[in-house]
Amino acid sequence: MVRLPAYAPMLAQLGTLTSVQGADWAVEMKWDGVRALAYLQGGAVRLMSRNAKDITPAYPELQLMAGAARGHAAVIDGEIVAFDETGRPSFEALQPRMHQRNPAAVAELARSVPVTFMAFDILHLDEDSTVSRPYSARRELLETTFTPGYRWEVPVWFADHAGLAFDSSRQLGLEGVVCKRMGSPYRPGRRSSDWTKVKNVRTAEVVIGGWKPGGGRRSGMIGSLLLGAYDQRGRLRFVGHVGTGFSEAVLRDLGERLAPLERPGPPFDEPVPREHARDARWVEPSLVGEVQYAEVTGDHRLRHPSWRGLRPDREPSETSTAEFLPPGRTGDAAAG
Repeated sequence: MVRLPAYAPMLAQLGTLTSVQGADWAVEMKWDGVRALAYLQGGAVRLMSRNAKDITPAYPELQLMAGAARGHAAVIDGEIVAFDETGRPSFEALQPRMHQRNPAAVAELARSVPVTFMAFDILHLDEDSTVSRPYSARRELLETTFTPGYRWEVPVWFADHAGLAFDSSRQLGLEGVVCKRMGSPYRPGRRSSDWTKVKNVRTAEVVIGGWKPGGGRRSGMIGSLLLGAYDQRGRLRFVGHVGTGFSEAVLRDLGERLAPLERPGPPFDEPVPREHARDARWVEPSLVGEVQYAEVTGDHRLRHPSWRGLRPDREPSETSTAEFLPPGRTGDAAAG
């Protein structure tokens, strides 16, 4: 049997449409889900997350994808997506699938919230690595090797139509687009401008560094979370707080997850403003979440953030202030 090597996903940089114009660019829709590498071999599927965790047990319906490569051993890059009742990708709907491992609960979720694997690249086929081939050649190989089926698809891509594709993504309620240089190789584990993401919605991956108790209907529960992200020097910066976007069930779950992580002082490498530090409960910065926000303020805080959910497929060190600072600013600038 062919032994498939382990790969790390290539990552996209955040950019704008002006930097991805021309015939040497391909455009794909950006799917609001969980990145996964699918290892197809010996009649089985193994799913690995972006941070190299085995997430196969969470998505049993994707085991049927084992025959999609027509008997070939293959490594397929893609996104696991859940759709809402309108047919749009829903990160909220995907949340319970990401955390659940109890077989009975997983089976019930697979019936009530089924997922779809959106395949967009092929990294290995039988005994050959394909990562050195250009994007255009890999896409052709993917489309002739990987057959769409029950819960897996090969979404269309567009050549030299970044603006039109971006407008379509907005009309369809999608997260945005990813533009890929046609002649570029696949760079495992690296973030490269050869893949540039352009978003309709501003989101940020953040580390939970603490929380503040709630009042009123949230008495005895979390009122808000204190957030951080790492700058280019590896320092954990305080980037604001979030108190909206939570259900009571989410708040209870967060409370249970954060309780064993308590620590005596803040984990941030800078002073936290007094109004946020007052009455705060500090935790080890080991849980990553995602927020949606309106803009970044002059003092490099996220304005009007809303909680989207935990990201167990991310490591704290992957969060970066450079991902949500205004254009032309860097993580070091945020350290100011």
